[in-house]
Amino acid sequence: MNLHNVEFIKSAAKSADILSDGKPQIVFSGKSNVGKSSVINKLLNRKQLARVSGTPGKTIHINYFLIDKKAYFVDLPGYGYARVAKTEYQRWSKLMEEFFQKPQLITLGIMIVDSRHKPTADDVLMAQWFKASKCPLVCVANKVDKLKKSEIEGNIALIKNTLDFDEDTDILQFSAVKGTGRDELIGRIFNFF
Repeated sequence: MNLHNVEFIKSAAKSADILSDGKPQIVFSGKSNVGKSSVINKLLNRKQLARVSGTPGKTIHINYFLIDKKAYFVDLPGYGYARVAKTEYQRWSKLMEEFFQKPQLITLGIMIVDSRHKPTADDVLMAQWFKASKCPLVCVANKVDKLKKSEIEGNIALIKNTLDFDEDTDILQFSAVKGTGRDELIGRIFNFF
């Protein structure tokens, strides 16, 4: 699969817009400020395909990117950002619930967390949704470049324990800035094709 051959297809704002055309879907989730768009851009060697912003909460729809006309990278709305109107938060929640009610669409879940912090209650909820879908899941611990080497192992263990992952769930160390973990994550994605 050629990761350089990528095109934006659509944004889904409601359940009826969710794509279901039989192509594999690699689904990315994460908090609003975790660097989800940066991880996607790093994987695709693009600067701004998935929009990166200094203001959290910019991804408000489900965004679909077609990779080599064979599979989708699906960028879910960021969660956990407090400065969002209650009505908007409710819309996001409803959209996510409807998305995860179609687990057959998820070929691989990629849950991005901040390696520097204990996962939040919203992270725990997202992990539960992925686990309930029974899809294969990889957890990406982003921003490891901001940790001391001596902190990494303990932080990874805290993530695994807080999200209640079993031994089969990989937690990859990643840096969207330095590219750490990029090749490993691409390898995991390619295992599904």
